[in-house]
Amino acid sequence: MYTTLLNDTTLLTALIAIDQDMAATTQAGGCRRCPGRLHCGDYPRKPRGSANLSGAYEKRASFCCARCRKRLTPPSVRFLGRRVYLSVVVVLACVLRQGPTPWRVAHLRDRLGVSADTLARWHRWWRDDLVRTPFWKAACARFAPPVDAGDLPRGLLERFTGEGSAPVIAILQFLRPLTTTSASTLGEARA
Repeated sequence: MYTTLLNDTTLLTALIAIDQDMAATTQAGGCRRCPGRLHCGDYPRKPRGSANLSGAYEKRASFCCARCRKRLTPPSVRFLGRRVYLSVVVVLACVLRQGPTPWRVAHLRDRLGVSADTLARWHRWWRDDLVRTPFWKAACARFAPPVDAGDLPRGLLERFTGEGSAPVIAILQFLRPLTTTSASTLGEARA
């Protein structure tokens, strides 16, 4: 099921709509440092991991205050920080990689163009780096029993219910605070 979601145009379109809503809310809220208006200052992106991307994936919403010139980049479900691969790819490729076998790693490399080293680095991020962030320390308290760090991201994805792509959208929305530091709501959550 997860491999079909990697190129599901319905999912990719839904992620665009979620990000656009978050960007509109962020812009409407104005600058957090002064009473200035926020002007569009999007970042160009060249994301990898899916062949079915619309032009909306070629930019990441960001704003610049007209008065103090400070940047405000809203959280995103499409991009996981500055990584070049889509967030859905980082999540699902790591879920598919769990229980690593040479066949799984080769299949992911062929399907997504992701090297074995990149997959291993993502897996280490889930297992080692994520669990040390203030975001995770605060957010993991929502789960009873706690999510085992050794079973990330699969153990986390299993906590979100729903049909089709709903659990994937839910985990990406859960991870949104990690996608930016300028609009973080749970402290400094750097990925």
